[in-house]
Amino acid sequence: MQQKSMWGIISISSIPLVMTLGNSMLIPVLPTIEKELGISSVQVSLLITVYSVVAILCIPIAGYLSDHVGRKQVIIPSLFLAALGGALAGIAAWKIDSPYMWILVGRLLQGIGAAWAAPIAFPLVGDLFTTEKEVSAGLGLVETSNTFGKVVSPILGAFLATFVWFLPFFSFPLFCFISIGMLLFLVKVPERQDKPKKFKAFIQTIKETFKREGRWLFIVFFIGGLCMYLIFGLLFYLSTSLEKEYGIHDMKKGLVLAFPLAALCFSSYLTGKLIGQDKMLMKWYTVGGLAIVSLSILWISFSNDIYVLLTALFAAGLGIGAALPSLDAFVTEGIKQEQRGSITSLYSSMRFVGVALGPPVFAALMNANHFITFFLHAILCCFALVLTLIMIKPEKTIKSTWS
Repeated sequence: MQQKSMWGIISISSIPLVMTLGNSMLIPVLPTIEKELGISSVQVSLLITVYSVVAILCIPIAGYLSDHVGRKQVIIPSLFLAALGGALAGIAAWKIDSPYMWILVGRLLQGIGAAWAAPIAFPLVGDLFTTEKEVSAGLGLVETSNTFGKVVSPILGAFLATFVWFLPFFSFPLFCFISIGMLLFLVKVPERQDKPKKFKAFIQTIKETFKREGRWLFIVFFIGGLCMYLIFGLLFYLSTSLEKEYGIHDMKKGLVLAFPLAALCFSSYLTGKLIGQDKMLMKWYTVGGLAIVSLSILWISFSNDIYVLLTALFAAGLGIGAALPSLDAFVTEGIKQEQRGSITSLYSSMRFVGVALGPPVFAALMNANHFITFFLHAILCCFALVLTLIMIKPEKTIKSTWS
């Protein structure tokens, strides 16, 4: 990969990094926000959920627009909007007596900005490179940036909150402006040779794509959403447990939360390097990752011990890190370039479904039976594993087409 292209990839990687910071920085601060605002655990979990729900609705539109007006023309205004949302949430928390609703509005704007920026990173990588090997390497770096953001986020969020609890909101616009500057000066997008489709033709193309590729595409979408659901749900559970049951706060809690995320980051980077263009390898890395996640969550169901929880979550991080880059590569490399922006946006939307569901579901289950909660999640992961084995059937050749 040339140096110029490498700087382009680093710039693109800043997009999911910034958006991850915008969401995951709040994870260690949620119990503090709950206490400061005098709200319930379900209400505070909505600060994560509202960010993600609005993204679910907006992401498909972003994919369509990026295919028509250009990737950067959509991403850069979106980053400005996300920065505005962060600033609004911070000002509300600082200056308003009962700021909860205004913070939700700020998170809503952040979610719209994230929805119109983050998913376009995947097709933008595909636009910059001509060979599948370069695309796979680029996607691996983008996914690694995403997971690295998840590692840094709890530490950074907890650190900023030691000064004042709403400082993480104010830090987000700064990160957005850094990403905007990098994209403006370091990313040169080649001009499209083909004309984008009109909306009616666009919808028809989506239908045809799912009719042709739906057997494996629906499964990939489901597993991508499941992985994100588990990441954010388990992190919310861990963050709340550390503070309420074990009295672990601030930076110490941030470091503990970063422990399983570091495993996810390492595994994601390594998987991106190893899978290359081999779709059969992608399948088996996904299967292996889901097997590790299933066993880890099953282990948690039999014990409330904090060390068991942390060890199992570390292993689950390794498993999810093996699955996610493989799923990204399936979607990006298994779809024609002219449909890539739209399909990857729909895939990103499904990932945000998982992000939206994780915290409130686990918040509602916090007082439920521990064994049943985690045992059922382990069964769900096993179900996803079986679907992968049965429904995803790539050919054995490296540069394969789907059977």
